[in-house]
Amino acid sequence: MASKSRRSAGSAGQSAVKTGAQIIVDTLIEQGVETMFGYTGGVVLPLFDKLYDAPINFIVPRHEQGGCHMADAYARASGKVGVIVATSGPGACNLVTGLATAMMDSVPMVALTGQVRTELIGNDAFQEADTTGITRPVTKYNSIVKDIKDLARTIREAFHIASTGRPGPVLVDLPVDVAVSKYNAKDSSEMKLPGYRIFAKGHAKQVASAAKAINKSKRPVLYVGGGVITANAAKELRELAEKAHIPVTMTLLGLGSYDQRKPESLDMLGMHGSAYANYAVQECDLLIAVGARFDDRVTGKIETFAPHAMTIHIDIDPSSISKNVRVDIPVVGDAKIILGELAQQVEYQEREDWFKKIAEWKKKFAFRYDQNSTTIKPQYVIEEICRQTTNKAVITTGVGQNQMWAAQFYKFIEPRQFISSGGLGTMGFGLPAAIGAQVAKPRATVIDIDGDHSFNMTMTELATAVEHNLPIKVCILNNGYMGMVRQWQELFYGKRYSKSYLKNPDYEAIAKAMGAVGMTVEKKDDVPGAVKKMLAEKKPCVVDFRVEAEENVWPMVPAGKSLSEMDGLDILERLI
Repeated sequence: MASKSRRSAGSAGQSAVKTGAQIIVDTLIEQGVETMFGYTGGVVLPLFDKLYDAPINFIVPRHEQGGCHMADAYARASGKVGVIVATSGPGACNLVTGLATAMMDSVPMVALTGQVRTELIGNDAFQEADTTGITRPVTKYNSIVKDIKDLARTIREAFHIASTGRPGPVLVDLPVDVAVSKYNAKDSSEMKLPGYRIFAKGHAKQVASAAKAINKSKRPVLYVGGGVITANAAKELRELAEKAHIPVTMTLLGLGSYDQRKPESLDMLGMHGSAYANYAVQECDLLIAVGARFDDRVTGKIETFAPHAMTIHIDIDPSSISKNVRVDIPVVGDAKIILGELAQQVEYQEREDWFKKIAEWKKKFAFRYDQNSTTIKPQYVIEEICRQTTNKAVITTGVGQNQMWAAQFYKFIEPRQFISSGGLGTMGFGLPAAIGAQVAKPRATVIDIDGDHSFNMTMTELATAVEHNLPIKVCILNNGYMGMVRQWQELFYGKRYSKSYLKNPDYEAIAKAMGAVGMTVEKKDDVPGAVKKMLAEKKPCVVDFRVEAEENVWPMVPAGKSLSEMDGLDILERLI
């Protein structure tokens, strides 16, 4: 990792003549920033000059998008605010995909971007871009600082907005003349956010109504999303589920909020979720949504979603309530607080018939694959990784089939253990995310379960892992295809595999050329040994698993279909 600085920066609260760049660094330290990611450039040189002596670990990626994903995953893994720095123009523009990814998944981040001098803004100056205009749709809030007097306050506000309420990325654009100008005044910690309100405590009457509905229900289901993890509410969720005896299904980003080894777990629901979760949602009489937004990949055909259920929705974001699905009992507030209050008010119910029915679905429609195949099944690789890491690794993923198989076959037991791009579905996320997660959790085993084409998009970041001696593991499920695209082409386009196959490079050779360990696995019998060797490595390691080319993800709810209209169930039944 980058070396620590030689001296501590001055206190932000002292009255002294400081440059804008020094004010930025001092305010970052005041906000508790220990690690940053970013790429330098002309207009941010004053800031980087002050970072040279700052007690902040700084990771330079090979591309700003990769750095943004690193900051994102750092935030997801640690619960802290991720910080990314980029220069003006192309540097700032390269953050857009990463910011959109964080925005869709409610990740707390602060992006600091350089900008040309204030008098040049609007004149098409060299490396000028309308950064605030470009990023407004993909940030929770953004602003440009044109007066050094507003600098410290604006950065404090950025961290506050990013990390409170429904978290999200906040961008502060910094003209270079503000960074080099000087200001002699004692900083004030006062923020000016007159319209920004957080309602953490839920309305007592609504909480009581929710508890009453839970106590009356015969077939309830807890449907939990990433908001439970963001709120650090896993303990309260477990207490509620166990006390009231309620089965729990999780969204992709909710995985880890409830121990999937427990009998109440229904695993993931939705398009590629478990059949037993989807059936339970469709037949429940009470759906308790917590920190989830009723995404279309979860609901399927929205008109037929949970048709027999009264719906409770607990969320800190009031704009999410009844946005996609009409809610009967809305509870706006912090999931940790509200789940704790609910756990005190609910009563234990045996619900024997409900759990018996769920057990039948679980037996009939478990996640399965052909274990007798002589080729390497991708599901087998993930199961072996799960077995050898005893469910305790931090898993990042790219997007596509690899992501869905990881969600299906790795059983998560703790929050912040599964890090993936959910709402935006960003290919290339897995490798830089693994780097960010490893920086956040240096003692953890961090594994990127990636697809070949996702890995191709950001593979240069492997050099970043090598430079900082980060022992990440990359498992490429190499089928030669853009796997999920190919699956759709098979099912809906008559197997016309238009442009979904590309010739891949030699990943083992690339890994070794970058200074990492590289392996290629082509035989099923070699999988356990390769996983064992990979886990033992103390440096970055890439394993190219040559998996079966046309394996599909089952079950699957086709677009526009109800959750109960799943394809592939006959395949799962035949594999019993």
